[in-house]
Amino acid sequence: QPSSYIRDTNSLEMKYHDFEQMTKFLRTTSSKYPNLTALYSIGKSVQGRDLWVMVVSSSPYEHMIGKPDVKYVANMHGNEAVGRELMLHLIQYLVNSYSVDPYIKWLLDNTRIHILPSMNPDGFEVAREGQCDGGQGRYNARGFDLNRNFPDYFKQNNKRGQPETDAVKEWTSKIQFVLSGGLHGGALVASYPFDNTPNSMFQSFSSAPSLTPDEDVFRHLALTYSQNHPTMHKGRACKSGSPAFTDGITNGAAWYPLTGGMQDFNYVWYGCMEITLELSCCKYPPSTELPKYWEDNRLPLVKFLAEAHRGIHGFVLDENGNPIEKASLKIKSRDVGFQTTKYGEFWRILLPGVYKLEVYADGYTPKDMDFMVVEEHPTLLNVTLYPAKVEGAGERGDRPYHIYTGANSGFYRPPHQHYYHHQIPPPKKPGSTDSGIFSSLTSGFNNFVNNIFG
Repeated sequence: QPSSYIRDTNSLEMKYHDFEQMTKFLRTTSSKYPNLTALYSIGKSVQGRDLWVMVVSSSPYEHMIGKPDVKYVANMHGNEAVGRELMLHLIQYLVNSYSVDPYIKWLLDNTRIHILPSMNPDGFEVAREGQCDGGQGRYNARGFDLNRNFPDYFKQNNKRGQPETDAVKEWTSKIQFVLSGGLHGGALVASYPFDNTPNSMFQSFSSAPSLTPDEDVFRHLALTYSQNHPTMHKGRACKSGSPAFTDGITNGAAWYPLTGGMQDFNYVWYGCMEITLELSCCKYPPSTELPKYWEDNRLPLVKFLAEAHRGIHGFVLDENGNPIEKASLKIKSRDVGFQTTKYGEFWRILLPGVYKLEVYADGYTPKDMDFMVVEEHPTLLNVTLYPAKVEGAGERGDRPYHIYTGANSGFYRPPHQHYYHHQIPPPKKPGSTDSGIFSSLTSGFNNFVNNIFG
């Protein structure tokens, strides 16, 4: 258990920090703790504010081979301000606790934590403290709701990609995140995928849940947060007329369906388990209440990230022990796939049980492996793939037979089941408006990420 007695030595005021103040705090912290933090920007907002990410880890500048990367994204709705402040306090708590708290030391020695305190800095600048409801500051500077702006598995999302969303999409494609939390406000609940549903043609008063094949894992992750929170797990309604949630958790679509949300995108496109954490009934409460919010959320914020160390992890290698990058994996009957990194690594959060792993890579014979997950520690499973047999090499030349080919051979779709697995986003349709802002994202950032994060 992380200890609670540490008081902030490098004190960060319990007040809201505007963009300049936030930037100053992040820069100061990264220069003060160069062995535990690294600050980088994943892009800029519409109005040119940096989208700062702070890595907190005992290996801040490079990926630790075999160890997971996790993330928190706060303030994507600019007027939902509690999460933004909590992220600054979380950064400070982690760096101050590293040398005195064995649990935090273990977490930072074995995990890289990426924290994006404000995905919508422009919206925050126009939001007003004390406004519990309403939309002032929710949207980006062009009036787009960033949590309706991601590609969607269930319905084509025709909204024009915004720079903030595009930056997060690029970021999640470069770093293989295992676990993620999106921090919101306006309710007190942990909500999990799917947010969208195949048939929400009409919004009904009570929506049906839209369940993923990983329902057990998502429920567990949501409960990890709510049960470590002093009040969330009680599931009380914020006010009369707003919903109450059993155990303080809900399936996203059962609450209300939405298209273009960030959590479904993380899960379907990259196999990253993301849930949405609604942390306050009031979207932008008075700053006098921040100490209470920090007290309530400090433990669940830490315990949630530690769940990245549950399940299975390992490497996919060729017969010479070299890593196979972009091998496609899936757990049998859980048809949301994931891929290996350039070091051949993979991770999947799973509850205790017996499972079968299916592994495919272009030019190799597919492999199935049975394995067991236990409660106490993650299961290490290394997979060796052998080149596919060349069929009739005499007639066909010696090109090895490809297990699957075609434009999308980078990802696996199970035969007969059209299921969600866009390991790489599907090919662009002609005339689609997914703008190429990444060509304009500095190649410096791309090189930095490739060098540093792999």
